[in-house]
Amino acid sequence: MRLAVTLVATGDSDVLEIVLLSLRVSLTATLIACLIGFALGALLATTRFTGRGALLVLVNSLMGLPPVVVGLLVYLHLSRAGPLGFLGLLYTPTAMIIAQTILITPIVAALSRQVLEDLEGEYAELLRSLCLGWPTRMGVLVWDARFSLLTVALAGFGRAIAEVGAVMIVGGNIDHLTRVMTTAIALETSKGDLALALALGMVLLAIAISVNALVMSLRTTAARQANA
Repeated sequence: MRLAVTLVATGDSDVLEIVLLSLRVSLTATLIACLIGFALGALLATTRFTGRGALLVLVNSLMGLPPVVVGLLVYLHLSRAGPLGFLGLLYTPTAMIIAQTILITPIVAALSRQVLEDLEGEYAELLRSLCLGWPTRMGVLVWDARFSLLTVALAGFGRAIAEVGAVMIVGGNIDHLTRVMTTAIALETSKGDLALALALGMVLLAIAISVNALVMSLRTTAARQANA
């Protein structure tokens, strides 16, 4: 335990490299997932079209996607025999970003749809009376729901940073290339190097606590604004 604390406190180069790669992969996946998920959530929340119910069921169902299934599907597409094998992305950070994006986009879409739909129901009469177009109406809703949408984004990031199955399959856990915190913890534990595994576990736990603290702070801020 003492050695693990020393590795974190001294900024060990291996620990730092793994943590920075983990943050780069998960933050990029979260950003892409938010761009896609918020747009899909807004579409489902504010429009009515044939097949919307089926799409809602699909998006909600995909929230529980097993990571290993996502990893397997991405692997099959990016492997040499797959349709995207010519891109040479397998066992790279890009493949890990793709897998995490697929994993968390349904979460972002479903949660943001619920947030925006509830808000639209609350403002429906006001927005109709102002005769606002769809883009303006969406701008009003997104701005008013900004703290809740940030909470949704943080929930997606929390799922991405703690994920292990999909990134293990498509990243390969290659040292100095695709090794992230979760895969490194699994590997080092199996090798018996508990100091490095514990050090990475402490950093991961600190990130999880920070994200949850930020979510609570945003909820408090949103509640204060709503009651103001």
